[in-house]
This record gives sequence, structure tokens and C-alpha cells, in this order.
Amino acid sequence: MRALSLGLLAAVAVAHSAMADERALCADRPGKATPACVVDVGRLQVEAGLADWSRQDQGGERIDALAVGGLELRTGLTRRSEMELGWTAYSRTDDRVSGLTTRTEGVGDLFLGWRAALTDPDRDGLQVAVEPFVTAPTATHGQGAGGWEGGVIAPVSLPLSGGLSLGVSPQLAVRRDAAGGGIHLDWSGAVALSRGLGPLSVAVELWGEVDEQPGGSVSQASADGALAWIPASRPDLQLDVGLNLGLQRNTPDRELYAGIVRRF
Repeated sequence: MRALSLGLLAAVAVAHSAMADERALCADRPGKATPACVVDVGRLQVEAGLADWSRQDQGGERIDALAVGGLELRTGLTRRSEMELGWTAYSRTDDRVSGLTTRTEGVGDLFLGWRAALTDPDRDGLQVAVEPFVTAPTATHGQGAGGWEGGVIAPVSLPLSGGLSLGVSPQLAVRRDAAGGGIHLDWSGAVALSRGLGPLSVAVELWGEVDEQPGGSVSQASADGALAWIPASRPDLQLDVGLNLGLQRNTPDRELYAGIVRRF
């Protein structure tokens, strides 16, 4: 009995030590910038977009897009790496021209990624990671790329003075041609500045993209803001909202979204 009691006490002590050493919750959302953090080994992190709506007015055309159930699953494989899986349960696009609306709706493509930390993820200071990814053509016609795509992200995170943090995430991807039958390069990136205010985190970012379509490059840019809340009593839970404002004619004029993150 004494040996059993000692064993139970040792197990409790180990579990308590593991919880104490656990990394703070670090989610990919909100915002377009990708953080350099990785999920702890054996933990599952579910990041869900409850709703994401955008509108773009261009000449006599208006495009409204709605996505519900944008899901991302992240799980730690080793101390320095994680696997990611993403998919959108429902998306809808309404394209209105001269009073006539064309609607496409369905599910999204499947995202598969692997993130590896190039610096020690358990130390303070500069954090650098690399994330190759592919997307599989699982979307309903008109709601996805129409074929396999892939690329690599190189997220960098750096704490600054005054409680500020800087995030930079350049990305290079191989995309399908809009007309189909070919591929081309796509360059994008986001620069984010965030600050923690107790359980709240406020972030602003600039995002840009150059899509090298065969008929000519198409560029987009936006100025984004986001707010995330992690309750002090629930360190494994996050609620977030965000607003993106288009800075270029090919970019949606405004985008609003809300989501939730839960770590298990």
C-alpha cells in the first residue's frame, strides 16, 4: 500500500510538472500572419472559424463571400514539430452584376501542413520556423483551386520592448492557373504587430500578395486588425474577432470574421 501511495504521488508530481512546463496557447488565428510556435507533443488544438464574411465592389459588380466552419486541426509530433489539417465545411459566393446574382456554394479544399521550429520553441526571444504545405482538390466546383497546390511558409516571431511582438510570415506557393491546365507562382506575406493586455491580445497587420497569372500578375493588399481573448481561468480556450480592409482594387473591400480555439 505504501509503495502504491508513493507511486500515485510521483505520478501526480510528474503531471503537475508537465502542466507547469506547458507552452502558452498559441493559435494560427486570428489574422493572416502565421506564428512560429508549435503545439506541444501529444496535444490537439482545434481552431474553428465560426463565420467569415467579405464584400468586394468593383465597377458594377458586387461579390459577397461567406465561409462557415473553417476548421484547422494541429497536433504536436515532436518537441519541435507539428502536423496541421485544414478544411472549410461550407462556403458561398454571390456574384451580382446588373441585378443578376450567380451563386456558387459547397465545401473547401483540404490543407495539409508540417511545421518545424528552427529555433528552440521553449526559449524566449527570436523564433523561426518553416512550414511546407499542400492543398488537395476536395472542394466543390467553383469553391476551390481545381487541382493540387503547394508551397512553403517561413514564419518569424520576435518579442519587442513594451510588451510588443513582431511577426513576419513570407510565403511562396505554386498555384493553379485561373483558366486551368497550368501552374504559376504566387508570392505573399504578412507583417503583424501585437500586444498583450492581460487576457486580451490586440494585433494589427499588413498583408500583400502577388499572383503571377499567365495573363499578368494580380496583386492584393489589406490592412487588418484582430482581437483575441484567453480567459485567465481557461488557458486552453481562445475567442477572437477580426476586421480586414482592402487597400487595392482586387482585394475585398472589407472582411469580418469570428472564431474559437480549444486545446485538448
